Amino acid sequence: MNSTVKPSSLADVAHAKPAKVSVARALGTGLETRGVHAWFGKHHALSNISLDFAAGTVTALIGPSGCGKSTFIRTINRMHEFISGAAMAGEVLLDGKDIYAPGIDVTKIRLQIGMVFQKPNPFPSMTIGENVLSGLKLAQIKVHNKEELLEESLERAGLWSEVKDRLGAHGGSLSGGQQQRLCIARALAVGPQVILMDEPCSALDPGSTLRIEETIRQLSETMTIIIVTHNMQQAARVSDYTAFFLSEGGPGQMIEVAPTSEIFSRPKDQRTENYVTGRFG
Repeated sequence: MNSTVKPSSLADVAHAKPAKVSVARALGTGLETRGVHAWFGKHHALSNISLDFAAGTVTALIGPSGCGKSTFIRTINRMHEFISGAAMAGEVLLDGKDIYAPGIDVTKIRLQIGMVFQKPNPFPSMTIGENVLSGLKLAQIKVHNKEELLEESLERAGLWSEVKDRLGAHGGSLSGGQQQRLCIARALAVGPQVILMDEPCSALDPGSTLRIEETIRQLSETMTIIIVTHNMQQAARVSDYTAFFLSEGGPGQMIEVAPTSEIFSRPKDQRTENYVTGRFG
């Protein structure tokens, strides 16, 4: 981080978030990880991560580069295994069922647990509309209300009003922030329970970042969101809980997790306080 900030200032930001409206809804039991380890070949990258992600919440993962945050979220939707030589141990439970259990359909898991990457990646040869619905085609999911689903997905991603009159334009014609929201709409179209976001705003201007953050808060009313971020202000603005990761010459570990306002006002571990106040990282 470039500047030193006081924990109280970040805590004030966290406390200033509008309260969520409590409504009756069946969101499932959420997501849990139990004793997750990850390796790249012989390199032990991540050690013994146990976290609960309640349905209808946003959890921010913070910590210095190289501490395993991105590796961790890639284990959550089984993307880690794409890498040659990668391995993991532990359990990832979605609604109480281990997504790594024998016989689990990996494709279905990735529909339930969507991913938005650091760099927007719309399919360049597809139109805006085709991009949003591409996941349905790849997963061979048949729907009878494509137009309604297209509008709903773009609306929930905060993009409908900006693109409704040019759905036939290529996705690459959008600005960077719009492309990122297009990727969010693409993830939403297949109806996930969880969305993972790996530094989704790191390449965006402040205005686009604000719109993404507004989208995250709105989406969290109906799903579970996990966001990796190096921006402490962003973590304070959007998350309900924050987990601090750190690697100290060994595999990445989770140092502590707590409601976001507590992490930024009264962290239990001195290393957490040092990080959020800009003393290192």
